[in-house]
Amino acid sequence: MNIKHVTMTATGLALAVTLAACGNGDDNGNGSDSNPVGSTDEGMISKEDIHNDLSVITGIDPGAGVSQAAERAIEDYDLTNLTLQTSSSSSMAQALDTAIQKHEPIVVTAWNPHWKFAAYDLKYLDDPEGSFGGTEEIHTIARQGLESEKPEGYQVVDNFFWSEDDMNEVMLAVHEGADPADAAQEWVDNNQEKVDEWIDGVETVDGESFSLVLVNWDSEVASSNVLALALEQVGYDVELSVVENGPMWKSLESGDQDASVAAWLPITHGSFFDESKVDDLGVNLDGEPRIGLAVPSYMDIDSIEDLKAE
Repeated sequence: MNIKHVTMTATGLALAVTLAACGNGDDNGNGSDSNPVGSTDEGMISKEDIHNDLSVITGIDPGAGVSQAAERAIEDYDLTNLTLQTSSSSSMAQALDTAIQKHEPIVVTAWNPHWKFAAYDLKYLDDPEGSFGGTEEIHTIARQGLESEKPEGYQVVDNFFWSEDDMNEVMLAVHEGADPADAAQEWVDNNQEKVDEWIDGVETVDGESFSLVLVNWDSEVASSNVLALALEQVGYDVELSVVENGPMWKSLESGDQDASVAAWLPITHGSFFDESKVDDLGVNLDGEPRIGLAVPSYMDIDSIEDLKAE
């Protein structure tokens, strides 16, 4: 395999290996397994105890749209008792795992598709104020000039389109311990007919370089590794670069990277998209991604409104 994995941060994936995956999440983001982590008999944590014990919303990096939406929710719902604690997605996942193992209250910034909804018994909190907006779309974006300079690669990334079930299959394999490249290869081996649709009619190249940039989210690791294999099938030497949200967009605008299938719009990456000069190739996932605040199901609250101390 010719794919070069560059600047890949492994902490989030390493954490996934230590957890027991239990199937795909349902439409509400709740784990579909009969006994996912967190579905214990220890009882519900009351709203009063939540207010007494909870002081932060555990988030990811401050530049992410879900973090900005969480700050907006704190203001919209007058959650003066809470602050947003930003970190990395892997740190957020570790905090979630620790809290669930201890049966403690925790609120995390969340998005799906994501393996945590399969590994844990979680629920999204209702958002009557609409702080997090509606459902999202995952788009493919490319640097300007890519179509004329690398038309074959451009055509493949433009054709790339798969389903949430496809993505979940790769994420689940990684979550269970597979290397992302190996999980992607297994999916391609089992779904070559779909890959054939992406590369149909595309002329082959002879080892020309092609770079994909992504953020280190499980969903984007899955899609980028699969797309890299499709590009390899038409002869490209593919490089994957994992960066933070802002640098992902800047690297495309500057022309340092060729394309990305990791643009969440219109909310998560909306501000980056508005300020960047990139080509939007449209939606690449058949599904309804969303962002919001999620809690373990043992917390006796259902809405962001319930987080406000009385």
